[in-house]
Amino acid sequence: MDKKSKINYLELAEKIKHWGQELGFAEVGICEPDLQQHEQALQDWLDNLYHGDMEYMARHGMMRARATELLPGTLRVISTRMDYLPANAKFARVLKQTDHAYVSRYALGRDYHKLLRQRLKRLGENIKNYCEQLNYRPFVDSAPILERPLAAKAGLGWVGKHSLLLNQQAGSWFFLGELLVDIPLPTDTPVKEKCGSCVACIKICPTDAIVAPYVVDARRCISYLTIELRTAIPEEFRPLLGNRIYGCDDCQLICPWNRFANITQEDDFQPRQNLDEITLLELFAWSEFEFDKNLQGSPIRRIGYECWQRNLAVALGNAKPSEVIYQALNDKHPDSTPMVQEHIDWAIEQQRSKQQAVAATLRNKERLIRSIEKGLPRDA
Repeated sequence: MDKKSKINYLELAEKIKHWGQELGFAEVGICEPDLQQHEQALQDWLDNLYHGDMEYMARHGMMRARATELLPGTLRVISTRMDYLPANAKFARVLKQTDHAYVSRYALGRDYHKLLRQRLKRLGENIKNYCEQLNYRPFVDSAPILERPLAAKAGLGWVGKHSLLLNQQAGSWFFLGELLVDIPLPTDTPVKEKCGSCVACIKICPTDAIVAPYVVDARRCISYLTIELRTAIPEEFRPLLGNRIYGCDDCQLICPWNRFANITQEDDFQPRQNLDEITLLELFAWSEFEFDKNLQGSPIRRIGYECWQRNLAVALGNAKPSEVIYQALNDKHPDSTPMVQEHIDWAIEQQRSKQQAVAATLRNKERLIRSIEKGLPRDA
């Protein structure tokens, strides 16, 4: 008799959830891999070119909805989530300081890919030791798989109108990871969507990237523009980036469900290199060597030094007028790549225009004061 047929899968499912919590996962859910009902929405999204320059999205096509093509014989998907919000996130404070850099909170610490993948692999080994025979494969943003619909199907939450997974007890500040297995575990029940009529995330998006409920046009998304895009940032979006140099959290910040977000228990997700409160000029002064050294083990490093400089140049252009910023942009220009130079030129012009506007305002005030002192009409 097949050893798998003797296993108490209900008991095993409970053990898996227990092991998951021991490994640092906030929650574990189980579902069947079939996502056929999501294929048309995925195809429509691709047909509308909402994936932008992320060619790999189109290349893998419907495989994202077919986990069995990633691991033949897959019967279940074990979906996991891990909280990443640091204890002192400093959201509003940094966003309001235009001379400071805002980095998406998920990227402040170490790269989550390796950490979650290692934990998932250990979870797979625990299951294999129990079953004796098991084929499994862990995924953390590393393969064509629709992780949010799978997590929703596994009962970890529901997909919000910003396309992120929401959990009633934990909001959305968490990472997702999946473990494909070839055993018939009992599945969990999906939860009902609880967004209701709320459209706060749609309204708050600086670039109007959420073009319809549950649909994000990546080409307009600040996370795409600052992370995935490898060419020039379209000028129409540059002023809207503000001081966001890597990703954007606005749709999560405004979400009412994030009142219940949990603080991470993982030291690796705590801010490094003072990235939660550092000035744009400090980062702009980094050499390529310093960029590689200071961001070793960080997810930010994957965008490369050129895009890093590009993003910082835009943010400096958006900062309040400053002679120091103006000079730093000019100093960096000669040694920059043509793409970065284009963004520095734009930033210099932004700074120059703001300085001229400030000067004009001061002149008007001085004229007004002189008019009052002479007892003349204000419009004289």
